[in-house]
Amino acid sequence: MVDMNLDELNKKILEWAKDKDLLKPENKDRQFLKVAEEFGEIAAGMAEDDMSLVEDGIGDLFITLVILANQCGMTLEGCVELAYEMIKDRKGKTTDGIFIKDE
Repeated sequence: MVDMNLDELNKKILEWAKDKDLLKPENKDRQFLKVAEEFGEIAAGMAEDDMSLVEDGIGDLFITLVILANQCGMTLEGCVELAYEMIKDRKGKTTDGIFIKDE
């Protein structure tokens, strides 16, 4: 496997998606179904304790999200940056492995 950073992977994913004619904004509803499918693959892997399925599902989920963000006129990096800005100063506590934000 060739080591690539996320910027390089993002570019490769978008090149691949362009070659496959997947970047049309009018197809974002169908792309969202692919996102849901890959999320389900992760859930199945977790339920079966099959970490190879989980790993594949996480990778596929990332790819489908890069494509969906592009179809929506966004970048995955921009979406993550926005989300981080919203959570970075949150206060709360972790209970049973889940962070619960203060009201």
